[in-house]
Amino acid sequence: MKKNNPVSKVKSKLEEKGLDKQEIQNILIEDARTGLSVEALKRAISNNLFYVQGKFPEIATRNDYYMAVSYAVRDRILNRWVASVKQYLDGKHRVVSYLSAEYLLGPHLANNLINLGIYKETEQAVKELGKDLDWLVEKEIEPGLGNGGLGRLAACYMDSLATLEVPAIGYGIRYQFGIFEQDIRDGWQVEDTDNWLRRGNPWEIERRELNYEVKIGGHVQHYTDNNGKYCSNWIPDLIVKGVAYDTPILGYDVNTTNTLRLWKSEAPKSFDFQLFNAGGYNDAVRQKILCENISKVLYPNDEQEEGKILRLQQQYFFVSCSLQDMLGIHLRQGDKIQDFHKKFVVQLNDTHPAIGVAELMRLLLDKYQLEWDDAWDITTKTFAYTNHTLLPEALEKWDLELFGRVLPRHLELIYEINRRFLDVVTVKFFGDHQKIASLSLIGEGQKKYIKMANLASLGSFAINGVAALHTELLKKTVLKDWYELTPEKFSNKTNGVTPRRWMVLSNPELTKLITEKIGDGWIKYLDELKGLEKFAKDKDFQKAWMDVKYQQKLSLSKRILQRMRLRVDPESLYDVHVKRMHEYKRQVLNALHVITLYNRIKHNPQIDMVPRTVIFAGKAAPGYKVAKEIIKLITSIGEVVNNDPDVKNRLKVVFYPNYNVTNAQKIYPAADLSEQISTAGKEASGTGNMKLSLNGALTIGTLDGANVEIRECVGEENFFLFGLDADEVDQVKNNGYDPYSYYKNNPDLKLALDQINSGYFSHLNTDTFKSLVRSLMFDDQYLVLADYQPYIEAQDKVAETFRDKSKWAEMSILNVARMGKFSSDRSIRDYCNEIWKVKPVPVKLKK
Repeated sequence: MKKNNPVSKVKSKLEEKGLDKQEIQNILIEDARTGLSVEALKRAISNNLFYVQGKFPEIATRNDYYMAVSYAVRDRILNRWVASVKQYLDGKHRVVSYLSAEYLLGPHLANNLINLGIYKETEQAVKELGKDLDWLVEKEIEPGLGNGGLGRLAACYMDSLATLEVPAIGYGIRYQFGIFEQDIRDGWQVEDTDNWLRRGNPWEIERRELNYEVKIGGHVQHYTDNNGKYCSNWIPDLIVKGVAYDTPILGYDVNTTNTLRLWKSEAPKSFDFQLFNAGGYNDAVRQKILCENISKVLYPNDEQEEGKILRLQQQYFFVSCSLQDMLGIHLRQGDKIQDFHKKFVVQLNDTHPAIGVAELMRLLLDKYQLEWDDAWDITTKTFAYTNHTLLPEALEKWDLELFGRVLPRHLELIYEINRRFLDVVTVKFFGDHQKIASLSLIGEGQKKYIKMANLASLGSFAINGVAALHTELLKKTVLKDWYELTPEKFSNKTNGVTPRRWMVLSNPELTKLITEKIGDGWIKYLDELKGLEKFAKDKDFQKAWMDVKYQQKLSLSKRILQRMRLRVDPESLYDVHVKRMHEYKRQVLNALHVITLYNRIKHNPQIDMVPRTVIFAGKAAPGYKVAKEIIKLITSIGEVVNNDPDVKNRLKVVFYPNYNVTNAQKIYPAADLSEQISTAGKEASGTGNMKLSLNGALTIGTLDGANVEIRECVGEENFFLFGLDADEVDQVKNNGYDPYSYYKNNPDLKLALDQINSGYFSHLNTDTFKSLVRSLMFDDQYLVLADYQPYIEAQDKVAETFRDKSKWAEMSILNVARMGKFSSDRSIRDYCNEIWKVKPVPVKLKK
């Protein structure tokens, strides 16, 4: 070994300390994989570049270096991960299993560096190797495993479970392709393949030994065994193999590292050699294609029946693999099948995994030969159900005939569950046929269907909403009869967001400013932000606060210039509306406000107006025609406004493409105003409202979802409220809402809609937005026109307040100071204490 070798130098120093050969060897090995010093990290990165990737610095690409750094960081997580798993298995700890169809994780590298506490060390190590860490972080492709708030909530909860040292496994699907990459061409959304795995994924570990068979289609045979027991044998058309891929989820400033286990679908036999030899080249790989399609893409378009079948197959596939995995873990520990619910509590993240109720019954009855009552008792003590929507169309229903073709055994079980349940309900509510029909798992209509929300509600011991208003509306509307039947099951668990990603990582300058004033305890205990209140009126602190905001706005303006070739003024009010494109989220109401501001300028080109940059971002589902038209409307308005010389720099419209976690991390810190303007009673909770407010944006919003609680916490005087509340929305609709009368009686509104309809924003093409305008004027389901004038007045108040920089800074500081309730850590503590009944299990590393 050469004397100038770094390892030789370390060895020499250790020998000088009098350590023996074995002790020196142990230290050298540990340091190469787990050392946290700059030198150890440099050596690890160089080793990974050479030994893992077969590259040397002269030919290594940017991605090669990203992979080398990621492997080095993963090594330092692995010993924590192994220690966590051993700790959970060695004891009798109850484990939380989170079943979710999506996990919108965001990029891993920077987040893991923060949770490990080695961001600066890694930054220095990379610098000494001649590279820039930020440059590498920008290279990371975020996992295409989620779409919107549901998936991002799941990701925040996984972060908090680990940070709170709660034993947990997240289960889902390892989608080969994400929902889609969004591009904007001629103002329209264009979907492109989200091939997020194209450069590999250094964070996952393939577990080929962990695989389970999942049956699809076919028929069921019934027979009586030698003991006279009635049995069922499901003979499938297709058998799919689910292979596990594990990603470690590290907590912040703890050793606890939980597992995100995602399932990839494969064929048990991917190539039929006999068919191939006989000339059936396509048939030889047909089963491989059918099986792999199941985990191919996130949320396949379900407008066609094939898409519906694939979605159902996806849901069943990941739920079946997950339950088989949990049962296997439980039994390998020598525990009794009857105690399964004592080892695992399974949280259903909306209705996508609700088929788990029937699947656990199938496994307990058919595989483990339990009696019905015992199986049902275990099942109903295992599951808890989170409802995420008040929209009836979003409560999953499956056509009975289609369901039976895909899952014949589960259809039998659901019928039997329903029969036994209705026997009880019919006695309890004798003669109330409407209530009995409402509670039934089977819906009657032109076609019979299965109500998955009912299956989840019946098969779970707990049901929760995700905001105080949402939970109350659940009890009064979509789950009213379930609440009257079992009120003890219901509780509220208001959503939260992790401050690690949404503050520490995405807004380091603000994090530093806050920490200098109140310490860093708030990163784990968000309530400590209260300490900022005493600085809200401090002029020096206000200036420092707004300087940080300006720098974030300047950074975003550069990105907008780079992405869209559009110059925006960082001194202007950044009015931000970023979320999934949907009619109830009312991006079109914001667009009408933009037109109104534009018309004020056109009518008086010298008008003194607060400069405003209105930033939209969000994806429309591929089959959602109206949402795509709204994107086209926004981009068309922007095309006119941004190029009109009369406007000068007083108004700009931006549609930021391909909204995802990566882009959200750049937009949230720069926002001055957060648009949370959904129709009251439609948004379950929202988490974008929390992230924006946590980053110092003031909210303009309705009394919808978590807006209600945010307003209560930050203070009514620090929230720009407008519009009808949920009760008033119902009242207006019940009284015969006439949107045309609002159009006819409001000159500004009439002008805006007439301009859209006349083709003013679409190169005089009157057909482009004809259906959209007609829908607003005669079938305004989400009361856009009813709330237009109150919204305009609230926006005028926003502009007036923004002129007073000191007042705006004070309100912004108070917003952040009072956001402690909205940490996902608080949400998870509530789940642990009130639903799951689990306690933290601290993990210690052995030296």
